[in-house]
Amino acid sequence: MTTIRMLAAAVAALGVAAAEVPAAASAFVDWRVAGVAADDVLMVRAFPNVHSRILVGYPEDVPLSMTGRCTGGVWLDRIGRLPAAEQRDMIRAEWCEVWLDPYADGAFRNGWVSGRYIRPA
Repeated sequence: MTTIRMLAAAVAALGVAAAEVPAAASAFVDWRVAGVAADDVLMVRAFPNVHSRILVGYPEDVPLSMTGRCTGGVWLDRIGRLPAAEQRDMIRAEWCEVWLDPYADGAFRNGWVSGRYIRPA
């Protein structure tokens, strides 16, 4: 009987965890850090503003796992068929959500990067 209870608890926990991920969000890696000086990094922040806590920094050309969501109602999957220059123009003034593991300990979370410093791969 305890095995069944443990299995039920595990299934319930998975259901709660799955409910926390937005249905429209789908992590994908097809954007990179761009336009960051050689001696600087792109700051990934906890919230979409320059005063938010910094989670991690990435140097030029690092691939990013994007959720697809940006501020201003922009979704990367909706603009993905546009030429790269148009995509960059659409997100230049926005913040875009990334999926990351800032401490490399398996504790993935979301963060935000300035659209000014990313480009389609």
